[in-house]
Amino acid sequence: MFSSLASVLSLMLSTLLMMVGFGLASYVLPVRSVAEGWSTLTISVIATGYTLGFTLSCIVTPKFVLRVGHVRVFTALVTLLSIAILLCGLVVDWRAWILFRAISGFAISGSYLVIESWLNEKVTNENRGALFSLYLITTMLGTIGGQYLVPLGDPTNGSLFILCGVIFSAALLPTALSSSPLPAPPAQAKFDLPGLYRRSPVAVVGAFLAGAMSGAWLNLGGVFTQKVGMSTAEGATLLASLLFGSALSQIPIGRTSDRIDRRIVMVGCGIVGVISCLTMVAFIGASPTVLYIIAAFVGSVLFPIYALNVAHANDLARPNEYVEVSSGMMITYGIGTISGPLMVGPVMDRFGPGALFLVLAVYFALYAAYAAWRIAQREQHDGLVGKTDFHANTVPQPGTEAVNAMNMAPRPETLIDDDTAPNGGT
Repeated sequence: MFSSLASVLSLMLSTLLMMVGFGLASYVLPVRSVAEGWSTLTISVIATGYTLGFTLSCIVTPKFVLRVGHVRVFTALVTLLSIAILLCGLVVDWRAWILFRAISGFAISGSYLVIESWLNEKVTNENRGALFSLYLITTMLGTIGGQYLVPLGDPTNGSLFILCGVIFSAALLPTALSSSPLPAPPAQAKFDLPGLYRRSPVAVVGAFLAGAMSGAWLNLGGVFTQKVGMSTAEGATLLASLLFGSALSQIPIGRTSDRIDRRIVMVGCGIVGVISCLTMVAFIGASPTVLYIIAAFVGSVLFPIYALNVAHANDLARPNEYVEVSSGMMITYGIGTISGPLMVGPVMDRFGPGALFLVLAVYFALYAAYAAWRIAQREQHDGLVGKTDFHANTVPQPGTEAVNAMNMAPRPETLIDDDTAPNGGT
């Protein structure tokens, strides 16, 4: 795993800086929105622009990668992130912010897709969960660092928006100056959501629910901290606590899912999520320290569940299908992020800020219930030892060389026909 990590070190550093900017933007924008007196519903509508851009990018970005390659696309997307946040500081109008946030969503989604398909080239099924966990830890730490920059400035003027643009620009340097071998452009770019669902329903449904939960939290978590009367520093600590819990749990969850049926881990994460969210609602008036601890438990499963779904979907893919799987999973995740803020925003306006965690608890319950139902319908078959529903050559074998995630040419080894697979997949 260490040799795989060394080969993408510059990419990880660019990701870290990009996520520092993302963390700063994701907190300063809702704080500024509340300061402007915009309602939670209005803020949710702004968030819809972000999620629509996010989803559109899942369709469009692979085509750009096909034409010009990873590095150029990544550079263009991070540049768009810088432009969008600077425009938010320049034009403070919620209608304009819908467009600016759509640009941000397009750029961050495309960046994730490029990064994840790039990483998939360097892994096997044996270490996929662990390496993706390290990648997600990098994103969490960067986001936490960015959120703690907010108390150092004034969200009501343009200084933090300018700082965010500078950080995004700095994120271009490590990858642009790297001498590491770069992935080749794909031979074609496509996605097949129906086929992805037939192969692994639990991965697709789980990605949708993960998107709904993360979309609600990322866009309205900052609003929650303001509505319950937290200071900017206390709000940053709450958001950081949730991400810190996520960072701590990434490797244990990833390694556990590499060794047992990933769907069992999904059920466990869903149960922890339900209990943690309901506990947050019960203690919403408690001291900030108590809320920080509970938020860490919520975070321990809120973000890692998407990595579980991505790993499960890739377990069932051929090497030349990784970009197709990543694109399909990101589209599904993006559709989920659209529903999250739209569902939670009006409920928070009607029932108060605690309704955010009530809705999250419902989503977690659905996540666990569906994974449990799929376990009852079909035995595991993700290619690990003892999982016999697929032939021995249906997935990259442990110990093989890193596969080219963007090479879409077919190879002789194929998955078993969906028509012969009981219930069509997991």
